Amino acid sequence: MPVAAGELSGRLNAHDRVALDETIRRAEQLSRAEFSVFVGHAEGDPRAYAESLHATLVAPARSVLVLVDPDARALEVVTGSAVRRTLRDPQVELAVAQMQSFFAQGELVAGLRRGIQMLAEHARAPQTLHAE
Repeated sequence: MPVAAGELSGRLNAHDRVALDETIRRAEQLSRAEFSVFVGHAEGDPRAYAESLHATLVAPARSVLVLVDPDARALEVVTGSAVRRTLRDPQVELAVAQMQSFFAQGELVAGLRRGIQMLAEHARAPQTLHAE
């Protein structure tokens, strides 16, 4: 589910979807985590809905799910257990704040792209030097 359907038809055009898919591919290459985006109506509590979507992913432990419900003004990021080893809550909060800033300006796709980039940068494993 790189970009999930939700109610995308009215929210994102084909160009937007391609741009998000491209951002997700780069994020996955950088971080080795899997990224998914859901834009649409969250049924019930947005956090619980995001967690339920995350649980259905192929590899939830290695996945990051970003849920945006524009009508409810909800934004949720769910990270799997393996991702949380390198991506900490303060870093997620920073990415969420950045996305919200873009969303407030009416820039849904730009906000998602920037947030995904930030999450991927923080989720990548630190490089280690091996001295002999």
